[in-house]
Amino acid sequence: MPIDTDDTDDTDDTDDSLPSAVNHWLAQFEAALAGSDAAGLAALFTPAAHWRDLLALTWDVKTVSGTASVVDQLLRHGQGAAGFAIDPQRIRPRQVTRAGSQAIEAFFKFETVSVRGHGVLRLSLDPGSSSYKAWTLLTAVDEIKGSEESVGSRRPHGAADSRDFSGPNWLDRRRAAAAYADRDPEVLIVGGGHAGLSLAARLRQLNVDALIVDREQRIGDNWRKRYHALTLHNQVHVNHLPYLPFPANWPTYIPKDKLAGWFEAYVEIMELDFWTRTEFSGGSYDAQTERWTVTLRLADGSSRTMHPKHVVMATGMSDAPKLPDIPGLEDFRGQVIHSHQYSDATPWQQRDVMVIGTGTSGHDIAQDLHSNGARVTLVQRSPTLVLNIEPSAQLPYVLYNEGHALEDCDLITASMPLALMKTAHRSMAKQATVLDQQLLNDLTRVGFKIDKDDETGWQFKYLQHGGGYYFNVGCSNLIAQRKIRLEHYAEIVGFVASGATLRSGDPIAADLIVLATGYQGLEFMVRSLFGDTVAERVGPIWGFDDEAQELRNMWTRTAQPGLWFIAGSFAQCRIYSKVLALQIKAAQQGLLTPSPERSR
Repeated sequence: MPIDTDDTDDTDDTDDSLPSAVNHWLAQFEAALAGSDAAGLAALFTPAAHWRDLLALTWDVKTVSGTASVVDQLLRHGQGAAGFAIDPQRIRPRQVTRAGSQAIEAFFKFETVSVRGHGVLRLSLDPGSSSYKAWTLLTAVDEIKGSEESVGSRRPHGAADSRDFSGPNWLDRRRAAAAYADRDPEVLIVGGGHAGLSLAARLRQLNVDALIVDREQRIGDNWRKRYHALTLHNQVHVNHLPYLPFPANWPTYIPKDKLAGWFEAYVEIMELDFWTRTEFSGGSYDAQTERWTVTLRLADGSSRTMHPKHVVMATGMSDAPKLPDIPGLEDFRGQVIHSHQYSDATPWQQRDVMVIGTGTSGHDIAQDLHSNGARVTLVQRSPTLVLNIEPSAQLPYVLYNEGHALEDCDLITASMPLALMKTAHRSMAKQATVLDQQLLNDLTRVGFKIDKDDETGWQFKYLQHGGGYYFNVGCSNLIAQRKIRLEHYAEIVGFVASGATLRSGDPIAADLIVLATGYQGLEFMVRSLFGDTVAERVGPIWGFDDEAQELRNMWTRTAQPGLWFIAGSFAQCRIYSKVLALQIKAAQQGLLTPSPERSR
């Protein structure tokens, strides 16, 4: 998730008054928690305070707002938390601006009986006194005691690999483990993109047995098979996978094939178990054994039944294309494909192509076709938010340019409550409009409809709908210059063998129609793989819950035991793969209570 563009560090690192203020607050907070002192806790928070907990005290992903609610929840869940102190391994306390407001921002550490945690505190000066009160508080699990990650000083010793000359070597053991001939995995991860890889890497370090299955022929094909010119639209420093950052000499915007190759290398280096050409056919849950019965269709045509305790859907927002009912399209005699089937412009040189849809895929495909000699008509169905890729689309990631450690930036990002994120993104959306005004004017002049209704900008479109915007890497300029023809879907009165006809009577010639119309939601996939009962039990996935505080059914327990979801950007999956992995590990150890009630 993003952070706001007005992030500033206004502090001299030698200013000792800030650590003193933070230490004073933490000491009072710990004493009030230990004494179940409601009045004492209330006095430490601003009226508009927010507390976000990532498992540390509630074993849930949860945000509460307002002093009364924060105090109530802390009294319910905070007993036993102690050892609150500034974390010397992280950024020193400093003055910052977040969501338009100034605050002291500090990293701290603490522990409970079962976990070690870390967090972020933001203090605001109380106008009525000279004391500081908490504006935002994040508490997050760092590790479960006794189940720490096998990294650093806890790395495997490896003695058997070099000294047991008569037994199997490392490669023998890796091949045997990945074959699963004598066991089933504890966790089955469906989908081998960045979400699945991030989670599998986290589980590996927690010694949880996890298998990734993916229907593609080769690791990385989910990127490799996309259209020829594709590169990522956000910058490299935001997109690292856990434990293994991209090399320092990598380009700012990563080409798809370079990323696909990295995925292959990542699986090998991180020793992840990964079955390609394996399709997940669905499954059923046995409440008595607390295990799934799932069926996998293997590369050789055979099937394998497995009984994992956990199934994690890591297929992205969805991989089922949305094919709208377009009256009369059957009269068209050319080829019709969905955008996910498009890969190469070469066959369409000097030919006519109609692309329906003006999200990212529609724009990129139209530009790819035009650049390779096709005559392209882009058909707009609804207003679309457009931003230049630089600097406007990168504004949410300014924090990651400050030179701080990735882990610190991720923790700051996770610490922002949704209400403050909205405030920040309204500011960013206004700034982007100013920066891109000339482009927006040029597009409006040729009839492109700009989405002006969503004041919170592109990130909230993504978080609520999974799309509805375009980062301009050149296609908008081609539209403004009329090098790519623009038409509106509402003006099409019908399709004919050679294309479509407009209300004006003018034709749109087409040999190919590309439907860049998006994908079905995750609910569609759940229903098709697990049936109506499970789908109804889980409910909506992605978008915000009724309290508008957290994404629905994402990275946390669902109402269906043993079924989890991970999706989102590289940064989201890097941050929340740890949250999800720790919950699975905690479930393994009996630390999790039954699934909490989820609002719809």
